[in-house]
Amino acid sequence: MVSLGEPRPPTGAAGDLAALAELDETALLGGLRERFLRQLVYTDIGDILIAMNPFQPLPLYGREVAERYRHHQTGMLPPHIFAVATRAYHAMLGRRGGGPQNQCIVISGESGAGKTESTKLLLQHIMNLCKGNSQLEQQILQVNPLLEAFGNAQTVMNDNSSRFGKYIQLRFQNNTVRGAKLSEYLLEKSRVVQQDAGERNFHIFYYMFAGLSSEEKDMYGLLDPSLYRYISGWFGTQDVAQHWKHKYQEVCNALDMVGFQEQEQVDMQAILAGVLSLGNVTFEPEESNGSVKVNEASRGWLKAAAGQFGVQEDELLKCLICTMSVTRGEQIHRFHTQQQAEDARDSIAKVAYGRVFGWIVCKVNELLAENVDPEVELGEIGILDIFGFENFAVNRFEQLCINLANEQLQHFFNHHIFQMEQAAYKEEELPWETITFNNNEPVLNLLLAKPLGLLSLLDEQSAFPQATDKTFVDKLNNTFKGNLHFQPGRGRVLGFSITHYAGKVQYAAEGFLEKNRDTLPANVHGLFINSVTPLLSVLFTGKSLRYEKASHMNQDPPWQELHVGMRLMCCGCFTAGSSRKTLGKLQPGLGLLAYTGFVPLQKARQVMCLIASKGTKLTIVFVLPATVSRTGTLMPHVKAKIIPGADNKFNSTRKQSAGAQFRHSLMVLMERMYSANPHFVRCIKPNSQKEPGMVDSQVVLLQLRYNGLLETIRIRRDGFSWRPSFEEFAERYRILLVKPDIPLTKESCLEILQSTELTGWICGKSRLFFKYWHQEQLAKYVERLERAAIFIQKVFRAFRCRKSYLKLVAELRAQAQRLQEEAERERSRQLEMEAESQKRIFLPVPMPRKRRPQPCPHPRDKPPQPPVPRPRSKLTESTPFDNFLDRSVPCPVLGTEESTGEEAKMRKLKRGATLRWFKETQAQKVMQDDGAFPSWLHGMISRRGEGRCRHYMIQMQPNARYVILGEDRAHASLTELVRYHQSVGIQPFMEILSIPCGQKSSESLDYEDLECLTSGPAAAKDETPPEEQPCPSRPTTSRPALRSGAAAVLKQVWLRRTKKSQNQQSLDKNSTKRSSGKERGSQRTCPRLHSSIRLAMREIQQFSSTPSNTSLRICCRALSIEDEEPK
Repeated sequence: MVSLGEPRPPTGAAGDLAALAELDETALLGGLRERFLRQLVYTDIGDILIAMNPFQPLPLYGREVAERYRHHQTGMLPPHIFAVATRAYHAMLGRRGGGPQNQCIVISGESGAGKTESTKLLLQHIMNLCKGNSQLEQQILQVNPLLEAFGNAQTVMNDNSSRFGKYIQLRFQNNTVRGAKLSEYLLEKSRVVQQDAGERNFHIFYYMFAGLSSEEKDMYGLLDPSLYRYISGWFGTQDVAQHWKHKYQEVCNALDMVGFQEQEQVDMQAILAGVLSLGNVTFEPEESNGSVKVNEASRGWLKAAAGQFGVQEDELLKCLICTMSVTRGEQIHRFHTQQQAEDARDSIAKVAYGRVFGWIVCKVNELLAENVDPEVELGEIGILDIFGFENFAVNRFEQLCINLANEQLQHFFNHHIFQMEQAAYKEEELPWETITFNNNEPVLNLLLAKPLGLLSLLDEQSAFPQATDKTFVDKLNNTFKGNLHFQPGRGRVLGFSITHYAGKVQYAAEGFLEKNRDTLPANVHGLFINSVTPLLSVLFTGKSLRYEKASHMNQDPPWQELHVGMRLMCCGCFTAGSSRKTLGKLQPGLGLLAYTGFVPLQKARQVMCLIASKGTKLTIVFVLPATVSRTGTLMPHVKAKIIPGADNKFNSTRKQSAGAQFRHSLMVLMERMYSANPHFVRCIKPNSQKEPGMVDSQVVLLQLRYNGLLETIRIRRDGFSWRPSFEEFAERYRILLVKPDIPLTKESCLEILQSTELTGWICGKSRLFFKYWHQEQLAKYVERLERAAIFIQKVFRAFRCRKSYLKLVAELRAQAQRLQEEAERERSRQLEMEAESQKRIFLPVPMPRKRRPQPCPHPRDKPPQPPVPRPRSKLTESTPFDNFLDRSVPCPVLGTEESTGEEAKMRKLKRGATLRWFKETQAQKVMQDDGAFPSWLHGMISRRGEGRCRHYMIQMQPNARYVILGEDRAHASLTELVRYHQSVGIQPFMEILSIPCGQKSSESLDYEDLECLTSGPAAAKDETPPEEQPCPSRPTTSRPALRSGAAAVLKQVWLRRTKKSQNQQSLDKNSTKRSSGKERGSQRTCPRLHSSIRLAMREIQQFSSTPSNTSLRICCRALSIEDEEPK
């Protein structure tokens, strides 16, 4: 075994298990226990981080801690999740011993180990590292609470368990984030219709019941949560409901921040309400023809579900109780049994929820997509947060897919940590004692091999209509007989067992074929396409998509439309593999060139140039093949719109099974990860009771064993994790020799290393071998040279500036001397002229007496104007407040700066356009109840502090929400924004809006042209027009009168507002008081069939109020936080 140089990490590397003197399970477990009990939840194994879930909040993630880890160096600070984010970020920028390279952070561990929280902390710190002047960072951070609400649920092992996997790709240009992309894997849709004992449905259902006001529940058609079968009538205590209400507000804010339109949010919640109502539809057999019908007690629920989905009640009923097929032009109806009708009901609920979730992911990708030139190369950091290994009392198809993903991640870890490293030692012929590890390739072959793998056999059985779960199990028993990792089920249990890397798991085979087929009643597709709910119609529309906006390509030739001058038109089809010969065979026809698949930029230009050379006039339409996620959701890569009349291939026999889709998405994920430089975070669960401050030795030891951490420590202690080639090392560190033109050879590398004090490295035949801490030590040498270079630059620039300064001083002195000499000559000439004139004049001429100048006193009512400081740059030229540093002297007045006539004209034009936009679109939104314009707003929000005035930029998002740049909360109006930040501080100084700045200026003020001309509270009573009363919010100083045009416009706005308030007051007399939950959207849109939903709710309540059904009315007092029970 190789053991040269330093046998352990350098001193000061506290918390690094690779420094253990004795390496065994007892020492490893004791070290982790000791650190955990001291609330040190992070421990290093070289460059691999172990994170133990504390099950309690810890003061480890504040702003001060994040600042310390911005420039983290191994051995200088304790292990932390922020250190992993910093290493990945700097490695992506090429600051860690190599050129810029894509990075990925793999977070693994069993369910409840803290993977989701680790992902949020990584995102938070990376966004802090690349902090820019945009709202994109906050939008990316808001994606997590949004996806948690729709994709997480409470299980027996974890209160916030991820029931899907996600891979977040952050795209960077230089050191600034430019976009993000999200990939989701295997949403557990079966949880929508069934939960095991002690588990709950997805969080969003409970958040809606706790967060919606009584009016909003009436709008969506939601009753008492105890009535709904899909959430098992289990709501929770008062404290839990209060927590869920807060979470619902966070979800609504996240939707606003990311950019979802209000109508989209309403449609989405209406669909979720429809899913819950559909779950309460029950069936009973018909006595006449053997078919089924809807139970009389659930007729109202069927009507409510139809209204919430925006479809006809009878059409929805047909989809539930029968299946229609067309044979030789004749429609044939096959009626369902009671079990088939219930399966159809559950299938509709699952696919509706799955497609809503997939649409959310697709919409997030569209809103957060990078807006850069496609030819610009972007860096990338990927973060994988995927479901942990699961072994429940009953394990189904979902657990098999989840454990398969964890098997693949464990193989990825083994490949990078053990296989690649030991293969490099063997290739370079280094003396090395092989470290054995638990290789799980046989298990992956058992599950993924073709054609005799478990998933392949499952697809084969799913293709046979007569196949059952029993035939599938029999097929597995015959195929894998004698396999060490497979065991048949014992006794009459319909199932099988697989020995995974983390232990043996017994699977119940019931429902495997049905879940793998993932079928949907054929009529449902056409039913939901014709829905009046726009979102539901989009989710079930055809798969053919057309680009709405083309990519940014070079302008020669144009991309969307090509006009060459001839009237010849051509049509055809091309793909990424089309040759020039194939493209040359385009024939005259329909004028359509179809684009299938993804074509590289070079190929696309070749096609365009070829068409131009043929002299054609062509309109290109791009048709994407169906990219269907495992939830069945279309996932276009760019913003697309639907082509009417698209082919209906939704229920074709070529539709991939759920298992095949998951296997394909897993393969794509592995390809992305293998092409990046990985960083590993291994999450450990200290106990199964989720108790803070307690360590269960058996639970922790089991995780240490199947994760192979003992072997990982050994290979990190004795091995060489960094293995650059000679060329890579010499290219990166040749600066250490301070010589020009260093050849990239082995000799240069050795010369570089000899100039340093590094020990413990090995030189192989084609590469160098370093310990994991050598990169940090080499980085220190480079930083020392960089500081020296900066010092040299500073001295040289100072020398140049001083030289220029001395030259200017010499010129000024020479000029002053010349002026002085000229003045002396002029004075001598004047004296000579006076002497000559005195010779000619004999009589003295009396001179007039000079009056002594009297000092001009300053008027007492007008204080002297202070001097205006010179701004430092053009960016601060219009706001001299920030440049004024002397607090003992009054601040300068805005608008007194000198400017040329052209600049003043342009500024006046821009100001006029801004005021006109504000009058037309925003003025009515920010006027106060008395008609006055708030003096907070004059283009910026200001806060006056001690001798200063701080300004905050407001951004209006495309969904008409207002955000202060850098804040994480969106507001429906500017007035709401000001009111909120009068009590909540603004980042990063946490200052509240206390006193309006007043906008002092010698020019006309913005709010002079914008404020309404009412007098305050008396205006509502006397109804006096605005121009007849003074506005109390105006400053007391004299000001010019308002222009007549602005007064007329604002008078009309005020009259409309007054009339509206009068109508509202008359309506409020007959209505109840609105709850505070309604405040976020006073003009909120409603579902399309709101009246039908209300009628259905009345029918359900009337049926529930009969004496025979009093048992259905189970009161859930935890729901009534601030509202009474809806009528």
